[in-house]
Amino acid sequence: MEQATLLRRGTDDLRLNEEEIRLLAQIASGVTADVAARKLELSARTLRRRLRTICDRLEVNTPIEAVVWAARRQLI
Repeated sequence: MEQATLLRRGTDDLRLNEEEIRLLAQIASGVTADVAARKLELSARTLRRRLRTICDRLEVNTPIEAVVWAARRQLI
């Protein structure tokens, strides 16, 4: 029983919010981080920090891997 709870909690941690999905969609469109930041009204530094947070949560190494993760789940 305890193990199932841990698994469920782990799955919930992988959910992305709308803003994170929009961020990954911008990266998937092929624009640079600076352009994506401007479109999302963020600083480039904030965008890079959020990308790193997303990558860490999804346990991937690069933003492109995060984009692939989201695309495979039809989020973008």
